[in-house]
Amino acid sequence: MNSYKTAGVCSKQVSFDIVDNKISSVNFVGGCNGNLKGISSLIEGMEVNEAIKRLKGITCGNRDTSCPDQLSRALEEYVASSI
Repeated sequence: MNSYKTAGVCSKQVSFDIVDNKISSVNFVGGCNGNLKGISSLIEGMEVNEAIKRLKGITCGNRDTSCPDQLSRALEEYVASSI
């Protein structure tokens, strides 16, 4: 299980697994429970780079980031550490 401490959003942390370059078991701590469960459900089984492409840059209100954007950053960090 990979874990990433979020910044600038309501959620405090996101955890996820990667199996065969596909996302599984996404779990946010804190944040908007229903929305984050929905995001998690939608991206499970998605290839890592596709998820990054779809989630990167999404903002929340007047913030420069969002929980989905933080997940994309976590995935980018995972990819960079896997090289």
